[in-house]
Amino acid sequence: MKKLIVASLVLLAAGAVSVRAADGKELYGSNCAKCHGEDGTGKTKMGEKLGVKDLSDAKVQADLKDEAAAKAIKEGVKEGDKTKMKAFTDLSDEDVKSLVTYIRSFKK
Repeated sequence: MKKLIVASLVLLAAGAVSVRAADGKELYGSNCAKCHGEDGTGKTKMGEKLGVKDLSDAKVQADLKDEAAAKAIKEGVKEGDKTKMKAFTDLSDEDVKSLVTYIRSFKK
């Protein structure tokens, strides 16, 4: 009986992670893809204009820490007086965490 309960809890946790990843994909599509591209490469008109990094590149992924990615999402990215990425202050901490997890899925 104990094994059945443990197995059920593991399956529930795995399902929760899948839902969060799906939420991250949806959030990315509605908030990030315009500049970063559906595949994270940044090969969009706006992405190329802003010089966004290729999020599918293994080196970019290695250099980008989760905390820095979350901070960029919540606070935006500025270069001097120029805003390169707007802040997404309306996203919850859980939403931001889902986005960071989804962005990690682009790594090749």
